[in-house]
Amino acid sequence: MSQPGRVSLVGAGPGDPDLWTVRAAQRIADADVIFYDALTDANALVGRTRARCFSVGKRAGKRGVHQEAIHELLIRNARRGLRVVRLKSGDPFVFGRGGEEALALAAAGVSFEVVPGVSSAIAGPGLAGIPVTHRGLSAGVLVVTAHQPDVLPSMLSGVRPNQLTVVVLMGMAQRQAILSGLLAAGWARTTLTAIVSGAGTAGQTVWTGQLEDLPAAEGSELPGVIVVGDVVGVREMVAGFASQERDTAEVRHGRY
Repeated sequence: MSQPGRVSLVGAGPGDPDLWTVRAAQRIADADVIFYDALTDANALVGRTRARCFSVGKRAGKRGVHQEAIHELLIRNARRGLRVVRLKSGDPFVFGRGGEEALALAAAGVSFEVVPGVSSAIAGPGLAGIPVTHRGLSAGVLVVTAHQPDVLPSMLSGVRPNQLTVVVLMGMAQRQAILSGLLAAGWARTTLTAIVSGAGTAGQTVWTGQLEDLPAAEGSELPGVIVVGDVVGVREMVAGFASQERDTAEVRHGRY
């Protein structure tokens, strides 16, 4: 009798495979089949797995694989006894529909595990030298998706303006609506704002300015994370000191 398969819902983090967790790298290496999303760099899989790899990504304005079809692919391959990896950028449970896939697998009686990844909501700003929380500047962070920009004002209605950091994912095409929503909620036009595009990749770029300049901000064609709040100012304070190079320094144990 064949062994039952399993599904691993794996978070790939912000983009750089060096930022995968150890467990994520192990599951990718051991997989029989991998279904990856549109924000995952397929080139990163080369040499790291012998699995058959298929893109099932969905991008705004473009045709993609329906979510129900993805569920069926995961279930069917697991029932064949295969080790299946559903690879998602960021974290599977942060605007990644990982919850929907988990529910579908559970309803089908298919065993699965969740391998968390670092969400781009945290990693993107961090790689740009922007902490999403900082003592004296922001005691909290609100992470929202711009798929429904009209919802933003209601989400901000219970929050005092300019008292926390707002991080918007998938919002590059909705920047005017994001500006309007924040202004309607009482946020100052001069609030510091950043766009981190292609976070964790060789093409990473960072734009900084004021909230009122957000719609006209220049950026790359890569997906971007929008950060609104005083914490953006920390980037200028650490400029020139935060390195994106690989850390190859030897760790030495002992007394300072």
